[in-house]
Amino acid sequence: MNAQPPPSAPGVLIGRSALLDDVHAEFGRRPAVVVITGEAGVGKSRLVRELLRRATPPGAVTLIGRCQEPDGPSFPFAPIIEALGPSEALAAALPADLPTVTGALRGLLPDLAGRLPPAPPPLGDPAAEHHRVLRALYALTASLGDVVLVVEDLQWADASTRAVLRTVVSDPPPRLGLVLTARGHTVPHTDAEGGDGLPFPLRAPAHVAVAERHLAPLSAAETGALAADLLGAPTVPQEFAERLHRWTGGLPYVVEEVLRGWPALTEPRTDPRTEAAEEPEPPLPVSVRRVVVERLRHLPPAARRVVAAAAVLRDPAPVELLGAVAGLDEPDTRRALAAALREGCVRAAGGSYTFPYDLARRAAYEAVAEPERPVLHLRAARALARHTSPLPLAQMAGHYRRAGRGAQAARCLEAAADRAAGGGDAGTAAAHYLDALRGGPSPVARDRIALKLARVALNARPGPEVPAALRQVLGLHSLGPGPSGEIRLLLGLLLRNQSGSGLEALEEIARAVPDLLSVSTGQAARALAITAIPSLKGWPVGEHRRLLAEAERLLPRVEEEDLRSAVLANRATALALMGDPSAWAAVADLPGTLTGEAAARVHANLAGAAASLGHPERARAFQARAWQAVRTNHAPYLEAFVETTDVVAAYTGGRWKGLLERAGRAEEQYRNVPDFHAEALLVCGLLRLHTKGQTDVARRLLEQAVRTTALDTGVVLTSAAAAVARVHLAAARPARAVQAVEGGAAPRPPYGCVGVGDGARAPGRRGADPGRPPRRGTPPGRGAGRGHRRPGRSGRPGRPAHLPGPAHRHGRPEGRKRYARRARRGRLDEAGAPLRSRVREGGPGPPPAGHRRGGRAHGTARGDRGLPGPRCRMGCAAVSARTAGARPGHRPQTRRAGVRRPSLAPGEGGGPAGRAGSVEP
Repeated sequence: MNAQPPPSAPGVLIGRSALLDDVHAEFGRRPAVVVITGEAGVGKSRLVRELLRRATPPGAVTLIGRCQEPDGPSFPFAPIIEALGPSEALAAALPADLPTVTGALRGLLPDLAGRLPPAPPPLGDPAAEHHRVLRALYALTASLGDVVLVVEDLQWADASTRAVLRTVVSDPPPRLGLVLTARGHTVPHTDAEGGDGLPFPLRAPAHVAVAERHLAPLSAAETGALAADLLGAPTVPQEFAERLHRWTGGLPYVVEEVLRGWPALTEPRTDPRTEAAEEPEPPLPVSVRRVVVERLRHLPPAARRVVAAAAVLRDPAPVELLGAVAGLDEPDTRRALAAALREGCVRAAGGSYTFPYDLARRAAYEAVAEPERPVLHLRAARALARHTSPLPLAQMAGHYRRAGRGAQAARCLEAAADRAAGGGDAGTAAAHYLDALRGGPSPVARDRIALKLARVALNARPGPEVPAALRQVLGLHSLGPGPSGEIRLLLGLLLRNQSGSGLEALEEIARAVPDLLSVSTGQAARALAITAIPSLKGWPVGEHRRLLAEAERLLPRVEEEDLRSAVLANRATALALMGDPSAWAAVADLPGTLTGEAAARVHANLAGAAASLGHPERARAFQARAWQAVRTNHAPYLEAFVETTDVVAAYTGGRWKGLLERAGRAEEQYRNVPDFHAEALLVCGLLRLHTKGQTDVARRLLEQAVRTTALDTGVVLTSAAAAVARVHLAAARPARAVQAVEGGAAPRPPYGCVGVGDGARAPGRRGADPGRPPRRGTPPGRGAGRGHRRPGRSGRPGRPAHLPGPAHRHGRPEGRKRYARRARRGRLDEAGAPLRSRVREGGPGPPPAGHRRGGRAHGTARGDRGLPGPRCRMGCAAVSARTAGARPGHRPQTRRAGVRRPSLAPGEGGGPAGRAGSVEP
């Protein structure tokens, strides 16, 4: 579909330099004829103006006329008469001795009548009179000397104008430069009457320089360059340039109209590149809509029906499909397509037919009457089922939905999702299942689709719409215990892995256990093993151990091999992330049947844990197996998980070459998964700090990483806080360093759990200064508060009553008073075991291994069953910040009960200073 634009505004000529240079070389010779063809809006007039600016010799007369689209009887010689209109340059160039025949133009050129010879007597024959005017126009043009004659839009020239131009071309005056433009969709044919664009054959003598050029639309890169010039920006994103090219077909006029009608891109003092990249689709310019409708009016009824069918189908379609939707047989369809092609409404594309650009299709679709659209969409869905293979199920669903057939649309979407899931494309499958749920399927189909969606969404990186849809289905209470429990379990996994909603995730998994126990011991054991994996800041390690023991107790009763493998894989992950020495034995017990997505997930988890524990060889082996598994499936979440695991491992392993660019790509791609995004930000910030010396940029990235992380169990919070503290210490800002370590990186716990894990913190003992080391002889953890706040008391949200296990006592069912006494005396850890080197919050506690303070080295606090390993390579600065001095004006905290600060050393909190990991293989 082509637009007939007004002359475009002057500006930089994009993508035409080579063609302009070529034409200019030919046009410099005289006599010369230049023919420019191309679609309307492609920039023919703009090119001609630039050619005239470069090639018109001094003193030459320039005559410009334009043919108009006929709307009734045409006026003979109209463009030529227009070109010879009043002009000082023309009047000055007229010689005194004009040929006598030019007197026949007195009536046509009243402004020049005083300079023309007397009018000749009438001939009495209209044909003879017509021929005499033709000879007069030719003679007047030839007598002007150096003259350039431009006639545009020659496809609309009347017969008289064509006759004059044919005469001029066949015998051009010696100093004439003739420029002709015509609308055409292909390279011009000038050897026969009726060739594309030119309404007459172009046969010039041998001595005449002839240049025939077809002006093609701009490429995507050239479209982007034009957009940047129009927006006053250096560049626009490549993605935006490609989309703009798809919308506009690379026609400069349409590009200008789109950007002119897009206020978000033309407002002053904005960044057009950012806004352009985020804009989903531009509004349809009124001028483009008007022109498309005018083109459609010129088509016969059958051609309009075919164009409407093409607009409904959207994608390129063959003749038989267009005819089926339009309701025409094949001969009539072909004749209709020929008419549409002549008008430029559609174009051929490898045996199919489509629109030149997306906005033209939108305009043609809007021209279809509203009552006719459902009929055409229903025809399109049925025609696609008959004429295409394999079935385009998603397209058929769209047509059924627009035809008001919601149940059929849901069936097609479910089938499309099943096919995508079978091919390993989890992202596409999840999108189709979600669309099917939105379409309002029957209750039976709704419950079935919801379970499929929950199963596939874990590996798809979906948005928040998926959890919302699953909760909506669960809220209808139409599911049996088995499907309800499985959906809740998978919903919990989805919330934990991809949304960072740790507490909500545990709640959903806990609510799933009773339902799962009633139908499948294996599913219940799987759920318990999932909750045993450390994944929530502030959740005590003893609780995870208890849940893992519950899962192990059920394991002998699990008969399904896939569920048994899942439980064993989660067990190995949980032990590794808790720093348990038996983790490697658990890894050795993993079944060899783990493949694909399950293998990718568990080995990525183990790689992260091994790297954080200081086992680089094991980490590399696990990571290699994770990559091998993930490459066999198109699972966006697993790909992101394995990639960010590898990025962190590359940093800790010193493999920094090209890592900054890689981490930057990860930061940009994984912004919808908080923990992956936080890890990419962390590595970007640390590399900016250590390789570029960009302290301000690094500090911003690291602080953003702390704000972004949702379920981090050590690596992001500790490493970012340590690096930010070093930046402040190097700038002699000790107070801000202390704040970075003790305040800026300490998130509030999600509920009133009192534990030593990351994310938990407690005020110091009465009168203690958190910035000062504890007194010699004070037991670790003494002064951390006179008691433990029971969850759910004093207005704090407590532990959900439906979580598995007895009432929360840090993993032990002790009496409240007895437990509080032991805690106050510093004799219990969060699992109820004797407290050895646990760091509590009365003072800063011992620093990580490898750090020294006052000439005295401290051991690494790794929990009650920690795995030995070298110091964390992420660069902890906890000791430096704490010994730098307290914040000015700091008032000691005096509350007797509360929660603890996050530990900043690797391993504190009952697990390695590693990532939270991805739950459930």
